[in-house]
Amino acid sequence: MASGRFQVLRTAIDGVEAVIADSSHAFARHSHDTYGIGLVERGAQTSASGRGRVEAQAGNTITVNPGEVHDGAPLGGASRAWRMLYMRLDIVAAAAQDIFEGDTREEFYAPVLDDSRVGRLVAAALTALVDTKAAAICRDERLLLLLAAVLRERAPRREGIAAAGIARARERIDADPVSPVTLDALAADCGLGRFRLVRDFARATGLTPHAYLIQRRTDLARRLIAAGNPLADAAAGAGFADQSHMTRNFTRRYGYTPGAYLAALT
Repeated sequence: MASGRFQVLRTAIDGVEAVIADSSHAFARHSHDTYGIGLVERGAQTSASGRGRVEAQAGNTITVNPGEVHDGAPLGGASRAWRMLYMRLDIVAAAAQDIFEGDTREEFYAPVLDDSRVGRLVAAALTALVDTKAAAICRDERLLLLLAAVLRERAPRREGIAAAGIARARERIDADPVSPVTLDALAADCGLGRFRLVRDFARATGLTPHAYLIQRRTDLARRLIAAGNPLADAAAGAGFADQSHMTRNFTRRYGYTPGAYLAALT
């Protein structure tokens, strides 16, 4: 008899849903009319797939293509915990068109990936997509980067980094880091596809556009605190959702809290 729990969550992107599971349930053979990408967080499972029978351990990424018949059972009978994203076909098709710049490629190439980098991308995308406070640019970036990994992005083209477009993106963020910006708007302003903007911006600066935006907001918050503004006012003035949002990002980058910085100045 199966045991465990399943939780279905809506995400901030229409056509994408998340499922959180912790169960010993053995699934009958079935298929989905969506794409699925997930992360095994505890335990292990065996399953049929379009590539034959496979096993997935904790830390592995698991994928399923639309219409692919599969099942799933815990290895050793113990429960396993995993999280999944299920995406409508048009979501992946649009992302593939962007990632491969018109050369469609819409099949996840491996049912199990033992790759910690991909696992981190899955976890990051899941976190952003179910967070109602996450910025749209953050959600879009993380989903694109994940899909590029499981669709097996090709090596960058020989033309290299689109320097002029990346410079325009940086200038736009630098000029007004407080205002929210979407990946669509930033890419259109730079004359680049969304994925190429994310990829080339990171290659040129070491940060994705969203991470760069948060860095510029953190820099601004630091200046506002140094100018004598209360912490809550500094958070609002720098474009953070609230003071705790500022504190998390400030501490992550500098190693000490905004409160500690304020105390050192007084």
